[in-house]
Amino acid sequence: MIWFVYGLLSCFKLLLVPAYRSTDFEVHRNWLAVTHSLPLKQWYTDETSPWTLDYPPLFAWFEYLLSQVAAFFDPEMLRVSNLNYASNATVLFQRLSVIITDAFLAYGTKECCSFIRASGVRKSSRWTLTWGSPISVLALLVLGNAGLLMVDHIHFQYNGFLLGILLISIARMLQGKYLSSAAWFSALLNLKHLFLYVAPAYGVYLLRNYCLCDPEEPESRGLWILGGKRLSISRVAKLACIGGLICFASFGPFIFAGQFGQVLSRLFPFKRGLCHSYWAPNFWALYNAADKMAVIVGKRLGFPIVSNSAVMTGGLVQEFEHTVLPSISPRVTFVCSVVTMLPALIKLWLSPANPLHFVRCIVLCAFSSFMFGWHVHEKAVLLMIIPLSLLAVLWRKEARIYLLLSTVGNYSLTPLLFTPLEIPLKGLLVLCHAVYAFVQLHQMFNLQKGSILRLPLLNRFESVYTLGLAPLFLYQHALHGALFGAALPFLPLLLTSTYCALGVTYCWAVFYFHFLFSGNHKRKIH
Repeated sequence: MIWFVYGLLSCFKLLLVPAYRSTDFEVHRNWLAVTHSLPLKQWYTDETSPWTLDYPPLFAWFEYLLSQVAAFFDPEMLRVSNLNYASNATVLFQRLSVIITDAFLAYGTKECCSFIRASGVRKSSRWTLTWGSPISVLALLVLGNAGLLMVDHIHFQYNGFLLGILLISIARMLQGKYLSSAAWFSALLNLKHLFLYVAPAYGVYLLRNYCLCDPEEPESRGLWILGGKRLSISRVAKLACIGGLICFASFGPFIFAGQFGQVLSRLFPFKRGLCHSYWAPNFWALYNAADKMAVIVGKRLGFPIVSNSAVMTGGLVQEFEHTVLPSISPRVTFVCSVVTMLPALIKLWLSPANPLHFVRCIVLCAFSSFMFGWHVHEKAVLLMIIPLSLLAVLWRKEARIYLLLSTVGNYSLTPLLFTPLEIPLKGLLVLCHAVYAFVQLHQMFNLQKGSILRLPLLNRFESVYTLGLAPLFLYQHALHGALFGAALPFLPLLLTSTYCALGVTYCWAVFYFHFLFSGNHKRKIH
């Protein structure tokens, strides 16, 4: 079933080959050229293009492997000086590379589905249905996620490939294959370092459930005892060896080439601003909006406030000072992220042998870093939505949170596609995914039908908020131009980001409360 869904959706993705492409398309074409045409020591120093290589070395090796195939499509795309090169063969190759590597997402979904079926955690008469079983629904929710379709197959990135590796790692953890899970996650960190956001959940769960063992176990020899458990030195050494070997395979050639410092400088560019050009719908979007409102109110009250107009409407990636509220530094965002993760990590530590709590903690770590991180990309919302999909087919409360978060989160990605031809397409993608999710999860939990102002599983407040996305879409693409023309170009983005930030913040608070005050249930549906 999973592979059939993957093949079916791949056919649809082929129809998107000629669609709009963002600058990320040129970013990855340039990385193909850099890794194919330049010696290794120049990969992280070349500045021919403004889109320099800034992913970890394992992703650079991934680009190098792709470039070997790309040479058969069009060798001209592999010339570093060929900036903004986009022949038909180049477009086809890069689009196909994303579609094919989505097989990792399909495999990761398949492995998670295998655990759900074998564990018996979800008791349902719908297991015998072809398209209505929890596995079929999960496959379509993940592989057909509207956000992934927009970001990867129109805008252009490899998020499906990376999230697929995350799901494989999660599946191995759910299956109790701790070393395999650690290996997959180590590889993921060396492909994209932003997955460090969820590393604390891995560290706590592996320490509590793998490294700490009963004194009578064969590998329990160690020097430190905690709560009747003994820290296994051999198991810690195994984890360290796995992580170390993968990191060495990734970074080693650059260390020997004397490029380690240069690589790190590319991976952590803290001179970027607090927010991305389009504000991710997080706490800082609300903070920025509050600062703008304070400026407007202050000026109306006669206070001598001088504001930067470019920051008000430009949406540029740059460092800037807030006008009224205190400006935020990277250190502040780091502290906020860590502090908001701690309660979830403590709960995970106090819930041993509960792998589904591990998944919940991953979602909350991703939430905390998304809500309070520095220069967060709007696409990072997928790091919460995709793992939460696994829980949505198991428990009603998490299905409710998933429906709200996935609808709002996917909608928050629509400003990435701003050309007129893509306006109906992105609207239909978000709408179709939302309708499918609401209908299938409603049927899965055997609920009564909702009313016009109350959607399935959601309460009235949540329903009205979700339905409010429709007039927001209408304003963004029709009313704003009619009312203001070319003036205030950043206003639709500001409204979209702020409105979606309210929904994402609400989901974070509700899910956090649910996790902290839920029991340590392993099989019971709660």
